[in-house]
Amino acid sequence: MIRVRGKTIETLFSEEDIAREIERMAAEIAAHKPENLLVVAVLKGSFIFAADLIRALHRHHVAPEMEFIQLSSYGTGTVGGDVRIVRDLDGQIAGRKVLIVDDILESGRTLKFARDLMLSRGATGAEIAVLLDKRMRRVIELEADYVGFDCPDHFVVGYGMDVAHTFRELPFVGRVVS
Repeated sequence: MIRVRGKTIETLFSEEDIAREIERMAAEIAAHKPENLLVVAVLKGSFIFAADLIRALHRHHVAPEMEFIQLSSYGTGTVGGDVRIVRDLDGQIAGRKVLIVDDILESGRTLKFARDLMLSRGATGAEIAVLLDKRMRRVIELEADYVGFDCPDHFVVGYGMDVAHTFRELPFVGRVVS
């Protein structure tokens, strides 16, 4: 455990464990020989994971292009609702295979919205890669194609994930214990 900003953070997934899982995921994605791959990172939480994943894909001889979309289903609270686009993609995705990258799959609302959006815009396929999967929180039937870790039922921070815009910088995934 470490102390950051006066809070005690318990490590759930270490920096080393995350690096190993990302290499494994990249190898799994590369084994499918994706061509014309477009990685779409869901901001803000996935930015660190997405950056590490595309570098790992490069090491596995996959050269994806990258886009960003910002979606919101939480607003300022912690209970999900309707999903809305905060920042849309810049480029066209018609005719492309899309890999949607997000930090965590919980209710399924946001990632189902993202996948349906990509397909409605003409993507030839839309797979999902997440660092964390909280299956116990699912309210919509949806599974990720690539998963780093099954996540316990804790509110997690670090590695891009935050609480009130803090703790994104932590190189591991943890939970605030006090």
